[in-house]
Amino acid sequence: MDRSEAVTGTGAPHWSERYELVVGLEVHAQLRTHSKAYSSDANAYGDHPNTNVSVVSLGHPGTLPVLNRAVVDHAIRLGLATGCTIAERMHFARKNYFYPDLPKGYQITQDSTPICTGGHVMIPVDGGEKRIGITRIHMEEDAGKSIHDVDPFHTLVDLNRAGVPLVEIVSEPDIRSGQEAYDYLVEVRRLVRHLDICDGNMEEGSLRCDANISVRPRGSDRFGTRCEVKNLNSFRNVMRAIEHEAQRQSEVLDAGGTVHMETRTFDAARGVTAGLRSKELAHDYRYFPEPDLAPLRVTPQHLERVRAAMPPLPRELRARYTGQLGLSAYDAGVLTDDKATALYFEAVLASCPNTKAAANWMMGDVRAWCNAQGRAMEDFPLPPARIAELIALIDAGAVSHSTASQRLFPLMLEQPGTPPQELAQRHDLLQQRDDGAVEAAMREAMARYPDKVQAYRQGNKGLLGLFMGEVMKATKGKADPRQANAVVRALLEQDTTS
Repeated sequence: MDRSEAVTGTGAPHWSERYELVVGLEVHAQLRTHSKAYSSDANAYGDHPNTNVSVVSLGHPGTLPVLNRAVVDHAIRLGLATGCTIAERMHFARKNYFYPDLPKGYQITQDSTPICTGGHVMIPVDGGEKRIGITRIHMEEDAGKSIHDVDPFHTLVDLNRAGVPLVEIVSEPDIRSGQEAYDYLVEVRRLVRHLDICDGNMEEGSLRCDANISVRPRGSDRFGTRCEVKNLNSFRNVMRAIEHEAQRQSEVLDAGGTVHMETRTFDAARGVTAGLRSKELAHDYRYFPEPDLAPLRVTPQHLERVRAAMPPLPRELRARYTGQLGLSAYDAGVLTDDKATALYFEAVLASCPNTKAAANWMMGDVRAWCNAQGRAMEDFPLPPARIAELIALIDAGAVSHSTASQRLFPLMLEQPGTPPQELAQRHDLLQQRDDGAVEAAMREAMARYPDKVQAYRQGNKGLLGLFMGEVMKATKGKADPRQANAVVRALLEQDTTS
């Protein structure tokens, strides 16, 4: 058993009885812009290596950066969504360090004047919510990518990513478990996707996470010495790395040792961390103001324009769905998991008063089609109004739910421009609301099964299904089930003794 898996009989790690885990996360989100942060190079993933470059991103002498205003707007959107204070005035800084995939030898970032400060993200905890503070969100550019697994003797460098815009989201050290870190990352990814500023794809590196991890004796208010685990590429690996580091650091302290501040990497195959280098301090980076970019001012008018263009946020939608609409927390969570689903559901609700039916169709037939086709919600062919019209037909008793799901819905997918009412008429799917026809079918069934009628009247109410089946068969499934049920019950329960 890996030492990180050693637990007490109650399921808690051994170290948790003596130590408290303290975690802060630094999340880098690549922004969805057409061009890079300070040049006109294309911001595109997966292009041929070293094709989306220019003299600016390659750091040629004498070249000057030009700020991409979309980067500023994206950062403001995220700051507003997390309740941050947006700086009115700020400047950029140079962060100096040498990487083989950073041609300039420095990164343009923000140091003492981040664009966003003091926000928070709410995560689910034990049926309630917990506030995870946001220290700062700042804008910067990405480095290139070093590739180690193509050539056995050389490291290859792809500079397409150099200069791609990022925001770095730095949390307060408010996280106390690997699960809380996981939930925080889920909420951050949900936010950046809803805001349409990042695709949140950790596998492609557009969302990356560094974890600052320490432990301290329980009851202490002083932080322990932290270690930073770099470049974690999945939510689960973030959780595993945190749990392993907590175990490792607690064992060092129990043995009388000292935890040293350092940068570590996580080996996902073995589930362990390993030291990379001693942790750099701020003065090692030699920050100083970027001389080639003018200070930036965000006017109140600009801020309000960005705010006015914001989509509804997932947490606000979940609160409305559970509070005003009476949906379950699970339903609300599924419906707000991605922006396309939430906006589609909102559009259905605009013309459909039956909120529970709308939620069921979204999570049932609509989601099943997307899963079966391997398509995203953006690719769903039916406009939201068609789903609302289909629900209205069911609620009016014009078609049964089973007919709508099994026969009418597939026809609608084939002909998304045709109203469901017209399709139901064309394919003879509308229900009959003729009490006489239902009564005639039921009397024929009663004549065929007199013994079953007697058994029902003697208390075997389960036979109701037999007679309902006979009526639906006789009417070729067109009888309104609710109407038919009422007629069948009335005939079966008639007093024949008078």
